[in-house]
Formats: sequence, structure tokens, C-alpha cells
Amino acid sequence: MSDNSTEMHADLRDRLASDPLWEFALAFYARPGVEGACLGLQDQAGIDVCELLWRCWLLTHDALPGQAAEAGLAAVQRWQREVTAPLRGLRRELKADAALREGVARLREALKRAELEAERETLARLESLALAHPLAPLPPTEGAAEKALQNALQLQKKPHLSTLNSLVARLDPPRGPR
Repeated sequence: MSDNSTEMHADLRDRLASDPLWEFALAFYARPGVEGACLGLQDQAGIDVCELLWRCWLLTHDALPGQAAEAGLAAVQRWQREVTAPLRGLRRELKADAALREGVARLREALKRAELEAERETLARLESLALAHPLAPLPPTEGAAEKALQNALQLQKKPHLSTLNSLVARLDPPRGPR
């Protein structure tokens, strides 16, 4: 890659565009242990899974969100709070009744599909942030990916950090000494 930052950003944008976030998220989430780790961080640490997947996607390209992309997260987080989270809450609330009533089961499945579409929209918005704004390079030091995620997601508890490190280890290529 050239030292010219314009060429670097153009090359990075090309790589990101050829590796859509939605496809990365589906493939990464399907890897052993990733779904459980993501949901654990969501439920125990309040981490947004879509944002976590976005940051992991960027890490696979040795990139971090720049200031403008970080600033743009507020609108995406509002979407998650106002649209995705209520759908998830309703779906979860109906779980017991869905086991007993066929109509509730159908409604719960419709909510599940709507929640997935809301998450897909979230990922599309996050991908747009990455493509529209300058990104920062991931420092080429050992543990940089883990540290970047820890800081961005404001995680401090040992179990959460351990879960985060296990996610980074599942990235392709694995993050480690370079």
C-alpha cells in the first residue's frame, strides 16, 4: 500500500466494498462460539451486536473508525434503540406464550423477521459510515485489535474482556503479532 493517504483510503474503500458488512456479519456470526459471545456481551454488558460486528469487520481490514465515523454512530445507535430493541423486546416477551398459542407463535416469527431486517438496516448504515468517512489504520502492535475494541466498547470487566478476546481470535485472519 502506498504512503499516500488518499491512495490508502481508496484501496481500503475498494476492499471494504468488495467485502460487504452484511455478508461478513452472517459468516462471522455463524462461526463456532461467535453467536454466544456476541449475545453474552449484548445481554451482560449492553454491547450492540451490530456495532461489534462492524468493528470486527473493520479490524479484518486493519482499520478503525475515524472521528467522523465515530460521530455518525449516534444516529445508528438511535435507530437501534428506537426500532431494533423494541422489536427484540417484544419477540422475547412473547416466547412463553408462543409455545402455547399458534397465533402468538406466528406473530413472534414475524417480529423475528422484522428484527432481522432492522439489524440488516443497521449494518447497512454502519457500512455507509465506513465507506463515507476516513478510517484510521490499526496499529501493527500485538493486542491492538483487542485494545481498540475494549476502548471503543468501554469494556472493563474480566469476563467481558475475555469474551471480546475470544471474538478477536476468531477473526480471519486471526489478530495477533504481525
